[in-house]
Amino acid sequence: MKGIIGTICGDIIGSSREFRPKKTKDFKLYNRYSTFTDDTVMTLAIASWLMKDKSSREVLISEIKEFGLKYPDAGYGGMFRNWLNQDSPEPYGSWANGSAMRVSPVSWVAESLEESQKLAMISADVTHNHPEGIKGALATNDAIFLARNSFTKEEIKEHIEKNYHYDLSRKVDDIRPDYKFDVSCKGSVPESIICFLEADDYEDTIRNAVSLGGDADTMAAIAGGIASAYWDVPDNISFKGIKRLDYNLLEVFIEFRDKFEK
Repeated sequence: MKGIIGTICGDIIGSSREFRPKKTKDFKLYNRYSTFTDDTVMTLAIASWLMKDKSSREVLISEIKEFGLKYPDAGYGGMFRNWLNQDSPEPYGSWANGSAMRVSPVSWVAESLEESQKLAMISADVTHNHPEGIKGALATNDAIFLARNSFTKEEIKEHIEKNYHYDLSRKVDDIRPDYKFDVSCKGSVPESIICFLEADDYEDTIRNAVSLGGDADTMAAIAGGIASAYWDVPDNISFKGIKRLDYNLLEVFIEFRDKFEK
C-alpha cells in the first residue's frame, strides 16, 4: 500500500519513542504505547480539506480547527493550541515541523509539481508562515511528489539540495551520535529526508528516523510519507497502524485513499 498511510504509520510507530529516545535501529515497531498523535490528526485534516475544497483557505482553517478541537490531547505545541482556540486565527510565524508533518496529502492530489507546491504553501501558511516553516513543507512535498512519480533517489536529492539548500550529503550513522530533539523544520526535515534516501525500504526508513533519537513521531511521519510514495508499506505494518485509528479518522483515510491513491 502506498500513500499517506506511510505518514500515519510513521507517526504511530514513532509515538512511543518521542520522549524515550533509542539510538538504535533494533526495536519493536509497535508496542502497547503506540498511538496516533497530532501528526496523524493534522494529516487527515489536510486530507479532508482537499476533498472538500482545496481552493479555499477558509475551509482549510475550518478543517484544521475541527480536527484539532476534536482531538485536544493529540500533542499540540502551545502556540498551535492557542491558534486552535481563536475565533479568527491568524498565522503565527512558526518555523516548526508541523507544516512538514501534515503536508503529504497534497502531494497525492496535485497533478503537477507546481500545483503540489501551491497547495503545500497554502497548507503551511495558515499557521507556519515563517520562511523555514514554508520551506520545510515544500521540501517534504516535493520529495513525496517526485517519489510517487518514479524519480530516483539521486534525482530527488539533487532537486531538494538545489531548490531548498538542505545538506543531504550526511549519513544517518554520522548524524545519530550527537543529534538531539529538535522541532524546527531546519533541524529535522533534512534529517528526515536523509533517513529515506539512505534506506532500503519503508521499514528501514522508519527505523532510521526513530534511531536518531529526536522528535521521533514527526520525523518518522515525514520520512515515512516520502518512503510510502517510493515503496509499498508492507501489510503487516500498515494494518497495525490502521487498527489504531478511531472510526472518524479511519473514515477520512479510506475516503481519501479511494479518491486519490487508487
